[in-house]
Amino acid sequence: MQSENPMISDLVKLINGAAGTLAGMGREAGESARERFREAMGGLDFVSREEFEAVKEMAVAAREESDALRDRIAALEATLAAKGSKAKPAGKSAG
Repeated sequence: MQSENPMISDLVKLINGAAGTLAGMGREAGESARERFREAMGGLDFVSREEFEAVKEMAVAAREESDALRDRIAALEATLAAKGSKAKPAGKSAG
């Protein structure tokens, strides 16, 4: 037969309560630290990898389009220059 000592029982309850309290405090401290970190990082304007890759692809496409337009303008200018050299010089009248 086991006898229960009320003093030991109270001590065990006190230790269990303290352990639970310490565990809760640890969880709260961790959550608080994570929240402060999120707030600090939120002000730094970081972008995700997906956003970066999307903007990078847009920049490449814009560069390619710009190069193609530059080539078209150069071809049009060359065509106009060729037609201009075949036309009559300015200032001379026909006839």
